[in-house]
Parts: sequence; C-alpha cells; structure tokens
Amino acid sequence: MGLILSRTWCYFNVLVLTYKVSLSFKALDLAAYATQHAQFKDWWWKVQIGKCYYRLGLYREAETQFKSALKQQDMVDTVLYLAKVYSRLDQPLTALNVFKQGLDRFPGEVSLICGIARIHEEMNNISAAAEYYKDVLKQDNTHVEAIACIGSNHFYSDQPEIALRFYRRLLQMGIYNSQLFNNLGLCCFYAQQYDMILSSFERALSLAESEEEVADVWYNLGHVAVGIGDISLAYQCLKLTLANNNDHAEAYNNLAVLEMQKGRTEQARVFLQTASLIAPHMYEPYFNFAILSDKVGDLQRSYIAAQKSEEVFPQHVDTQQLIKQLKQHFARL
Repeated sequence: MGLILSRTWCYFNVLVLTYKVSLSFKALDLAAYATQHAQFKDWWWKVQIGKCYYRLGLYREAETQFKSALKQQDMVDTVLYLAKVYSRLDQPLTALNVFKQGLDRFPGEVSLICGIARIHEEMNNISAAAEYYKDVLKQDNTHVEAIACIGSNHFYSDQPEIALRFYRRLLQMGIYNSQLFNNLGLCCFYAQQYDMILSSFERALSLAESEEEVADVWYNLGHVAVGIGDISLAYQCLKLTLANNNDHAEAYNNLAVLEMQKGRTEQARVFLQTASLIAPHMYEPYFNFAILSDKVGDLQRSYIAAQKSEEVFPQHVDTQQLIKQLKQHFARL
C-alpha cells in the first residue's frame, strides 16, 4: 500500500510539473503572436516572452528578449530580469554591470542597489554588501532586508551590541518571526545581556513555523549552554536539534565534540563521519576527525582527514600545524 501511495504522489508531481511547463509554452505562443501582431515594436510583449523563456530554462533566449525590450523602453523591472538571467548563468560580474548601468539611468533606485548588495553577498564579499545595504537605507530607512543584513554583518564582525540595535529596530517596525527572535537571543548572549536570552529563544520557538526553524533555535540554545558551561543542557539541546532536523551537520559535529569530552570515541567518530557526509563543505568535521584519529593512534586516517580539512579551508592554522606534526612523525618512521 505504501509503495502504491508513493507512486501516486510521484505521478502527481510529474503531472503538476508538466502542467506548469505546458502553461509556459502556451503563454510563450500567445506572447509570440502578440509580438508579431504589434510588428515587434511593443516592448511589453518582449518582456513577457523573456519571462517565458526564463521559466523554461532558455536563458540565452530570455537575455535576447530583455535586451531588445530595453532598447525600446528603459524599465527597472526589465533590468532586474536581465540581471536575474545572468545570475542563473553564473555570471555575477555581468549581473553587477547590468545593475550599475541601470543605476546610471535610474539613480537611487532601491531595488537595483539591493540587487548589487545581494550579488556581493553571494560572492562572499560581505563588507561591500554591507556598504550597498547602507546605501539602500539612505533611500529607504524601513527596508527590512537591508536592516537585517547590516545587523548580521555587525554580529559576525564581533559587534553584537550594534547588531542588537538593528534587530530591535525591526521589532519596532512590527516584524515578529522566529528568525528575528533567534538572532536577538544570540546577540543578547554575546552582548552579555543575559536577562533577555531565554525569553528571546522562547519566543523564537513559539513562532517557529517549520521543523528546520525549531532545529536552528535548539542549536543556538546549545551554543548558549556550552558558553555557560552546562554540558548536559547543551547535549540535550543538540539532540533536540537532530530530532527536528536529522540533516543538521553542525549539530552532529558539536555532538561529536561533546562525546569526545566524555571519552566515547566510537560515537564521536560516527557523528563526525555523518557530519562530513551531509556537509562536505565544512572543515570542522574533518579537522575534529583528524584530531580524534590522532589521539587513538590512527595516524593514516588522521592525515587523510587533515588533508580534506585543508582543502576546504586552506588558511586554518591548526590544520596546517597538525599536518606538519604528522609529516614529521612519518619522516621518523
């Protein structure tokens, strides 16, 4: 019975996908006929054709339509769609040029400045993104995304007190969601405003709309528990994290560290292997596995794990020192 139900849902999803694609083809046909009827002089229909191409994954064709529409009529929305196409084509620098050219024609346009900031953020150029988000606030001091991103930048720059001001500003604007109270709880902890920590996390749990959001709250509570030295509470919080999100790699890694402190090497090994499988982009599971293997005398596994850690994060000093120690030990053999 379960197998039949699974197949039924699979067919249903395929049917929905086919329906959406067929609608896109029909919309494309209608837009093409309308463009021909307008003798290819109506920019609006060209934008609609570009949208259809974008929906169908034909990004180069969409690019052609949006460029043609911009030649006939300069519109902010068309610039945004063209930049979106270049983002899909993994050409962030070209998308940045499109946004900047749009700003030359529409100075101070918030959506264009925000688009530049997002691309810089995706390229991990956080400082440049923060500057553009500040420019957004100069034009619109109630822009929620800009306020939240600047607050996040201050938090990760070891300025939780300043980040707290931005998050409180969002509260004053009437924004109440789990993510905001989750961030407030962390800022209060690192800013040593301990009277607000638990109430913020309690509100975050009550407002959580998905298991992933609940898992993130419990994970941060685990960090707080480690910070105050309550290891048993931290262990329980991380277990609750995995109960709500079984693919939370950071929780597996931190649980492994706690298991290593308790001397349970096999359980720690399992947690670290799971974390590295779920999130191969994280260096912490590889490094911790290398340390664990080194302690139990398995130098070969330790060296392999340390090399993987170095591949992910070449600037990690502890990994470099561990590899150097292992090479010296191998040289003496």
